Amino acid sequence: MKAGMSLDDPSSKRQAYRLKKQENREELKHVRIDPTATSEKVDLPRKRFYRQRAHSNPFSDHQLEYPVSPDDMDWQKLYPHFFDVGTNRMSKQVTIADIGCGFGGLLIDLSPEFPENLILGMEIRVQVTNYVEDRIIALRSNNAAINGYQNINVLRGNSMKFLPNFFHKAQLEKMFFCFPDPHFKQRKHKARIITNTLLSEYAYVLKEGGVVYTITDVLDLHEWMVKHLEEHPLFDRLSKDWEQSDKCVQIMTHATEEGKKVERKKGDKYVACFVRLPNPPIV
Repeated sequence: MKAGMSLDDPSSKRQAYRLKKQENREELKHVRIDPTATSEKVDLPRKRFYRQRAHSNPFSDHQLEYPVSPDDMDWQKLYPHFFDVGTNRMSKQVTIADIGCGFGGLLIDLSPEFPENLILGMEIRVQVTNYVEDRIIALRSNNAAINGYQNINVLRGNSMKFLPNFFHKAQLEKMFFCFPDPHFKQRKHKARIITNTLLSEYAYVLKEGGVVYTITDVLDLHEWMVKHLEEHPLFDRLSKDWEQSDKCVQIMTHATEEGKKVERKKGDKYVACFVRLPNPPIV
């Protein structure tokens, strides 16, 4: 704590809380939790101590760390439970990605539904990423007896710049874009997470038959995403009947913090899902 700061000052309490959580995070976030060990219940992090601006400029230099290629990524640190000591290799690879995962609600609800899949959240904001890390640490510790939540994690990254640095070609089965920043001003549209150029990168890391899930409460952004996805030759929109029968759509609609906020305000949610088509033959 800085000199002259009082614990009665909200910012001082926030800083002390963050420092304590940071120490705990550095100690536990890469640790393989022993399910036979008995330990005290870990409190879930309190969101009010992780205050940060709602949006972050994706074009800024955020001093991010990223692998030169997917082969250089050390996934053991994020999913230690799935690292095979005998072969010195991961037993699984990430197949589901939540792009701009926010406070991690979708990750946590997807985890028990897809226990055989590794699920990664990517978030550019520092404190939001810290919150999700602390949330996962608490959930893993409190559910160690059943190895709960070992298949999810988060990393701080800019998917608009570095997605192919993390994932191999056709590695992913599902990609989620939940309540992305609408960037209302026309001059900011280039910063939207769905563009023609970015869709080609998403098609590269998504396997044939994989699905892109989108949801927003902003009609203009929904129409923008649908337009660009429909115009792209490697994506085809799935039917409303498909959406109504797909469990991921149901989870996505209600799991995220933004989605819950929309429900409290009785707002609308717009969903569109697209399947990754096979590559056209080269003539």
